[in-house]
Amino acid sequence: MSAVDAARTQFALLAGFHFLFVLVTLGLGPVVAIFQTRWAVTRREVHERATRFWGQLYLVNYALGIVAGILLELQFGLHFPGLLDVAGEVFGAPLAVETMVAFFLESTLLGLWVFGWHQLNRWVHTVVFWLVVLTGYASALAVMVANGFLRNPVGYELVDGVAHITDPAALVLNPAAVLSLGHVLGACLLAGAFVVIGVSAWHLRRETAFDELFRRSLRTGVVVGAVGALLAVGFGFSQFSYVTQGAEAGQHPVVGVALGFMILGGFALFLGAIPMLALMIGGALFRLPFRRAVYGFLTAVLPVPFVLAILGWLTREIGRQPWVLVGVLRTSDATSAHSATTVLVSLVVLVGLIATLAVVDWVLLGRLARLGPGSPVLGAPPSQAREADEPLTFAEVSR
Repeated sequence: MSAVDAARTQFALLAGFHFLFVLVTLGLGPVVAIFQTRWAVTRREVHERATRFWGQLYLVNYALGIVAGILLELQFGLHFPGLLDVAGEVFGAPLAVETMVAFFLESTLLGLWVFGWHQLNRWVHTVVFWLVVLTGYASALAVMVANGFLRNPVGYELVDGVAHITDPAALVLNPAAVLSLGHVLGACLLAGAFVVIGVSAWHLRRETAFDELFRRSLRTGVVVGAVGALLAVGFGFSQFSYVTQGAEAGQHPVVGVALGFMILGGFALFLGAIPMLALMIGGALFRLPFRRAVYGFLTAVLPVPFVLAILGWLTREIGRQPWVLVGVLRTSDATSAHSATTVLVSLVVLVGLIATLAVVDWVLLGRLARLGPGSPVLGAPPSQAREADEPLTFAEVSR
């Protein structure tokens, strides 16, 4: 394996693993926000408990996803210095915005939401989380603007071999970014919905004390998933012209196979949303004599949107080769002069780290999902109230 191939493989693996975190974060966020809004309106305990339960899964995935994102950005300086030298000003600008939004604004709002339970007005607390969701989507827009520029360079000019922004509006409204954003958000909503549907079906099959919560969750997941399927399929076809621009794309077998499976899977999910929505009318699904078999099926297909999303990622990135910046800079000219051995070592180390984070994430999410909403830690009220002027005893201070 050459140094260029190793660098490309490292980027593909790191970005693929990171995308799994993004799918859950952007997909599960609206579900948590919807349940919190219901809680704010109705004050019903089932909605509060659902908010706390799904919110815990969201937080675990978000925290580990932030670390995974740092590993992803590290590799640009390590193995793609040519990209930074030529297009660093244009490519780096939206990524800098994404860093400010994700690491500062979004994280600050999320911290306010976590520590604002029982402190903030319920409407203020609800608005804070909706802002978390919106800043997450703004972060996704910034990333797609950067990626869209690599695929369809617009709004710039080359001066002495260095790209400079000349039209910020053209950069942001780049069709390769806007159309791809709609497709990616649809994929995220599908993934988040399938997590909610799969976990809810798993608990409903066991007929626990929280059947009402999971019936409501499954309904919400089906509606969110139907919206996601519509966006993913609709925007997916609209961006085909930007998916396979590379000179080698038409000859690369991986592109054709991945694209074929993604199209078939996307249509299957889109068509499957129709009967699922029909079964939600009047709670028909929950009265079917074979509902346990349906619950088992819904649990088993939980990974499907994640597999399709990775296939879409492979189609998009392999289809751009041999260009790192289409028509301007080839991948072979953008990579570092490091030896293949050096790149392989970094590949093993960085991919090993992000794979470990992914496994930890999946294990923790699985355990929290199986434990159910019996006693979620997020938003738990203080175990004992203390008067503001009540002094601490010596024993309490010692502890």
